[in-house]
Amino acid sequence: MAKRGYHHGNLRQALVDATLALIEEKGPQGFTMAEAAKRAGVSAAAPYRHFKGREDLIAEAARQGFEIFADLMDYAYDSGQPSALKAFEATGRAYLAFARRYPGHYIAMFESGISINATPDLALAANRAHGVLSRAAEALSEHIPPDRRPPASMFSAHIWAMSHGVVELFARGAPGARGPFSPEDLLETGIGIYLRGLGLVPPDE
Repeated sequence: MAKRGYHHGNLRQALVDATLALIEEKGPQGFTMAEAAKRAGVSAAAPYRHFKGREDLIAEAARQGFEIFADLMDYAYDSGQPSALKAFEATGRAYLAFARRYPGHYIAMFESGISINATPDLALAANRAHGVLSRAAEALSEHIPPDRRPPASMFSAHIWAMSHGVVELFARGAPGARGPFSPEDLLETGIGIYLRGLGLVPPDE
């Protein structure tokens, strides 16, 4: 991999890019601010013009990840087309695609120990991503009378957890996790079984 370096322009983003590369290589706790500075091609003191420390750097990487994630989820949801179920399933596939394509961001978001409330901007970005799945869940359940409707926040959280589990166990190269089914098939089948069990999807859909 070619060394990523800072020559001119946006030092802040160069440091974030360096951090993402180091997260992929060493994990979120496996590098120092000095290493991020070296990777960006600047002095060890330079990062402190923009970030208080490594956690601030990781929080910004996570924020950017949630922004990308929210955009992908929103695009996949496609305003609920062609059906509430298909759109809901598409958000799950978007989760898998994001984890594969943006591993540094994914780790910063979900495996670094950084709270989504670490900064207001990070919380806002994370809530936007969660909001896509919440809207999808509400649309999926709106045909059920309110007194018999399961809370959208509950089953959207369950689907989020299922998606995360499939990513961790089957979509990110975990040793011994290969099987006869693709992560996409596992997730889509799991979502369908779960939602039908709640009475949210007709058996023949």
